[in-house]
Amino acid sequence: MTPTAMEELRRRLAQVSDLDAAGSLLSWEQETMMPPEAARVRGLQLATLAGLAHELFTDARTGDLLDAARPADDTEEAIVRVARRDHGKATRLPTTFVEERTRAQNEAHHAWIEARTSSDFGAFAPHLSTMMDLARREADLLGYEDHPYDALLDTYEPGMRASQVRAVFDDLRDRTLPLLRRITAAGDAADYSVLTRSFPYDAQKAFAWDVAGRAFGLSGDFARQDESAHPFQSNFSRSDLRITTRVQDYWPTCCFGTWHETGHAMYERGVSERWERTPVSRGASLGVHESQSRMFENLLGRSLPFWERYFPELQKVAPEVTDGLDAAALYRAVNRVQPSLIRVEADEVTYNFHTLLRFELELGLLEGTLSVKELPEAWNAKMKEYLGLDVPDDAQGVLQDIHWSAGLIGYFPTYTLGNLLSVQLLEAAQRDPAVAAGVANAEYGPLLAWLVTNVHQHGRSLTPGELTEQATGRPLTADPYVAYLHTKYGDIYELN
Repeated sequence: MTPTAMEELRRRLAQVSDLDAAGSLLSWEQETMMPPEAARVRGLQLATLAGLAHELFTDARTGDLLDAARPADDTEEAIVRVARRDHGKATRLPTTFVEERTRAQNEAHHAWIEARTSSDFGAFAPHLSTMMDLARREADLLGYEDHPYDALLDTYEPGMRASQVRAVFDDLRDRTLPLLRRITAAGDAADYSVLTRSFPYDAQKAFAWDVAGRAFGLSGDFARQDESAHPFQSNFSRSDLRITTRVQDYWPTCCFGTWHETGHAMYERGVSERWERTPVSRGASLGVHESQSRMFENLLGRSLPFWERYFPELQKVAPEVTDGLDAAALYRAVNRVQPSLIRVEADEVTYNFHTLLRFELELGLLEGTLSVKELPEAWNAKMKEYLGLDVPDDAQGVLQDIHWSAGLIGYFPTYTLGNLLSVQLLEAAQRDPAVAAGVANAEYGPLLAWLVTNVHQHGRSLTPGELTEQATGRPLTADPYVAYLHTKYGDIYELN
């Protein structure tokens, strides 16, 4: 029997998904266990897979199938709708461009690792120039009305514009910078030496992984954890999730990094099986994704109920850390507010200033008002302006993030959008008494079930705006997040 257009389309989309998954697996492996000398050939392999996936998805037959497909139900309707949107964007990018960009990303990534190790921005600068040139070309190919940044941002946060991001950042700066100033003037709220007490590396990883399972549902049946230079999450299906962490003497890096990536992983785990091997089988956007990781890491993992429940477990595995402390003291310590150089170690109050800095620099690089050569000086000046810090070297400054080496221009604002949405979603979830009681007792099963029903299962079948309004009853707003910061840190630092 001749397959219908819908059946043929679904087979083709599954093949594209499989090629993408194979490329993601190679990317994950190069971050976790690939020998260094394999970098050049790995770049060629990744380019081949990216090119094949792009050709298959953008050729004329795929377009014909999208036109001819007759969805039989809501599931197929969503698959066609999302695939048609992706196809419209992808067909604007020639396969030669996709392959060129993939090779450049791989070269830039390995150059970044070496440059960060030696704190040598000059060694990375030529690669960053290439990535910025490719970003400008991509924006031109995709098309935009107001700003080239809009075309790139739309890849990560569909429908969002640079002007909207600017408004969000301006509002947050005006409403949270005074709070930061009051906190820093108040002095210490706890003994912070606990954060660097002796905690063996293997014990850190084991404790973080154990809590990720017991508190948040992550399981070795469908997930694994490894180490990498920069923590990330990858998934090749909802049954094959990979997270990475890094381990330092500052033990919160490992624990909260693990729980952050767990939030990402559990989102992918919760996407409905009906979307498997289709363009719908991912999170709605990076901002929505980040709302899950920041919820697990901060709203739950840095809460007092969480530490009241898991403090005894920490005592068992790290008695040197907990000596002389109780859960309340540890809670205050892990919520220390202190302007710092490293974004992934930033507290909730200062974090958004790190993303604001990067957003402004990306705009300047795209517009041509800032050159790559001038970037370290501009970075250091903004770090001084927003957080009052002097940057001692480029490894702790402009070279700290993986994103620019991967060509992820337009990505950073999604972190702040995720912060806002995390509080808005948690407030909505706790309208259910069972969820509220669970959160109050660090029993997160009811919350996870609510998230699967209202957020995770939909994948990309809803836009970020549609999902937010459906789950919370209103569009995205900064109000719950700002109120959360003022209440939580006003109490910790006795400002209220």
